[in-house]
Amino acid sequence: MGHGDGSGRIVSAIDADDTGTRILHVDMDAFYAAVEVLDDPSLRGLPLIIGAPDGRSVVSSASYEARRYGVRAAMPVSQALRLCPSARIVPPHFHRYQEVSRQVMAIFESFTPLVEPLSVDEAFLDVQGVRRLWGSPGRIAELIRARVLDEVGITCSVGVAATKHVAKMASTISKPDGMLVVAAKDTLDFLAPRPVRAMWGVGPKAAEALEARGIRTVRDVRDAPREMIERAVGPALSARLAQLARGEDPRVVDTERVEKSIGHEETFDADILDRSFLRAELLRLADRVAARLRRAEWETSTVAIKIRFDDFRTLSRSQTLSEPTAVGQRIGEAAQSLFEQIDRRDPVRLVGVRAENLRPAGGGALGLWDDDEDWRRVEGAVDEAVARFGAATISRARHIGRGDGRGAAQHPKAHGLD
Repeated sequence: MGHGDGSGRIVSAIDADDTGTRILHVDMDAFYAAVEVLDDPSLRGLPLIIGAPDGRSVVSSASYEARRYGVRAAMPVSQALRLCPSARIVPPHFHRYQEVSRQVMAIFESFTPLVEPLSVDEAFLDVQGVRRLWGSPGRIAELIRARVLDEVGITCSVGVAATKHVAKMASTISKPDGMLVVAAKDTLDFLAPRPVRAMWGVGPKAAEALEARGIRTVRDVRDAPREMIERAVGPALSARLAQLARGEDPRVVDTERVEKSIGHEETFDADILDRSFLRAELLRLADRVAARLRRAEWETSTVAIKIRFDDFRTLSRSQTLSEPTAVGQRIGEAAQSLFEQIDRRDPVRLVGVRAENLRPAGGGALGLWDDDEDWRRVEGAVDEAVARFGAATISRARHIGRGDGRGAAQHPKAHGLD
């Protein structure tokens, strides 16, 4: 299994057996860092940390040279610098990453129309229907890797398999700059020794619960009594893991895949204790989320918040709404309600609001009374004003002239998450 730093890398021979395969998972290697090196070749070979240089931010990405010191995404930059003091900090350039991503996705789509982007730097491809044109799945994977390198200038890793789950695991193991092919007949043998943490849907808590019961590999999942797995992770995830452990994954490449969530977060320059200030921040973030929902013509059925305290412990809470909405006031009220349910009163360094379970706007019928009608009209007028005069000119009255929650007039660092 790959370890995120390239150790433990496994790749296939060029003529590897790809019988029964049709799915490719293509993943760029250390994408943000690779784009920075592409734009500034003097950075090549250096340990790079992509993130803000103030030490209170978190690592967005890291080059493989930095990963070998233990630097990981989402780690505090201050911790990353302790692990790798020689690292060069490079601020992120998200617009540039989006630009390069479009180049990469265009290459994928030149091979097959069945492309499902998962993020800016990875996608699933179904190549079953284009074999006569391009060759076998393994051959297509090699062609894609070569074109991405020649035309874009960065490397990618590709997993080739019969299912999405196995293809994604294979691409991870082959990183960086590799390809791993798993023929359909070899699927169970490939899966058996893989750690449960590598299975799709197994997060840290689920992994700990499984490992506490001696279930450490995919083979263990297959062999363990179903009741034991259910006690560890619940019936829904237990059923899914049993299916994946047998090499079964009915999911197809979905070209109509929509954005799963829209969110915004803020990391403060100084930790905040003032809960009224934090509630106001949640409302402001909710307004930004709602504006993006309306621009994309989506509504949300679930509101989630994230609170990170000064010791970096992070709590998440979510709430399903009675009716889907794209109204900032309604999203903000849900976010504030979730915040009030958190008993901990320690200083806060980050807050976030996210809209989840999205659906097209207007998908349901309004009742006889629309409780959000007034707010919908107000926020529609705000949208029009923002379109004419810019976002900086429009704000809720309660946000004007506000301090930093400690009596000082500082501003939080804000960033959107897609």
